[in-house]
Amino acid sequence: MAELALEDGSIYYETTGDGSPLVFVHGGWMNGEAWRPQVEHFADDYRVVTLDVRGHGETGATDPDQYSIELFTDDLEALLADLEIERPALCGLSLGSMVVQEYLDRHPDGATGAIMGGAVRSMPPIDMPPGLKPLWSPVPALTASLSLTGTTGTFQSMLYSIQATTGERWLSVDPEVRADAIADVGDIPATEFRKIFDALYRYDPPELTDVETPTFVVHGEQEAPLVKRQGQQIVTAVTHGDRLELSDSGHLVNQDRPDAFNAAAAKFLDGLPAT
Repeated sequence: MAELALEDGSIYYETTGDGSPLVFVHGGWMNGEAWRPQVEHFADDYRVVTLDVRGHGETGATDPDQYSIELFTDDLEALLADLEIERPALCGLSLGSMVVQEYLDRHPDGATGAIMGGAVRSMPPIDMPPGLKPLWSPVPALTASLSLTGTTGTFQSMLYSIQATTGERWLSVDPEVRADAIADVGDIPATEFRKIFDALYRYDPPELTDVETPTFVVHGEQEAPLVKRQGQQIVTAVTHGDRLELSDSGHLVNQDRPDAFNAAAAKFLDGLPAT
């Protein structure tokens, strides 16, 4: 694992293999290890890059008092520049899909292709009138929960709330995958958990109508219906978009169905125009 030094912290990342660059951005309260099935599959043909977003994994806490999807995307741009990668293929899950969307909005033709697993545009995944979202912010309640139950308890409460509305095995259909995800949350300090949540909640998604990068959205069958709808919005907005739903999988679709996810991703990547 390597380290990229920034003015307000350091970003840890890992590169494996040679070939065209394929960059993975993990979901909220996870880390680059969440992409292990994909790294093992694609490293023979691609230069695979994974990173730990601020507040997560080996990167851990950084100086800013507030995080944002825009800041996470700034870090991605800095890492690509440091690695001298100009037009990568990008793959993001959940929070990572937001980072990919932000990158595509800044660089409409700046990637060879984009894959978004568990793709979501906002949290919660509903359209709210301008100016209303800050008034309904759950961050104060979240802060209280973190002080009482810690990061693991707070995350589990969030899961129960989502599953109560969906009636599905939302996060993962695999008990081991679910347990590992919850364990990763337990390694994150409460202050970082809050900053990550706030970044997700405050994000105002771009329209994406100028994006020319071929885009592929993958959702699990057990994904929340509102999230699936946002995935369809992404596909409809971009110039070249497609969507796939995989059975027997939840939000962490790349881990629930790694072989199927890898096969679909490989087919998409193989079909991209040569650069």
